[in-house]
Amino acid sequence: MISYILPTLSVSNGLAAIEFYKKAFGAELIAGNTDPDGNTVAELAIQGAHIVVADASPGYGNFSPENLGGISVRIGLMVDDPDALAEQAVAAGTKTVYAVEDQPYGYRLGHFIHPYGHHWEIGKPL
Repeated sequence: MISYILPTLSVSNGLAAIEFYKKAFGAELIAGNTDPDGNTVAELAIQGAHIVVADASPGYGNFSPENLGGISVRIGLMVDDPDALAEQAVAAGTKTVYAVEDQPYGYRLGHFIHPYGHHWEIGKPL
């Protein structure tokens, strides 16, 4: 087995967030479950990069950015065409912090915040 990091993003509405990721990033649902209480967890793939999206569970210390009033981690998504993916994400409701452009540190990269409060840096190495 190859080791890799699989981030789990806590959100306020898992089912709606999954649909948002499909629209904004072209995400594919790999696996998912909604329990009888309506709590959802799902693994998604975005151009081969995997994430897990789950409803926040404050009782277990898992809070959404909306609960916390901010974030402590940004998600870097490196893709072949960051301009096109950023445009798609913005059309789906993502807020632009700064647009995709060549950065002095060697990336073509932009910074975005989606409606569930997570920050995404969409880019590629130059």
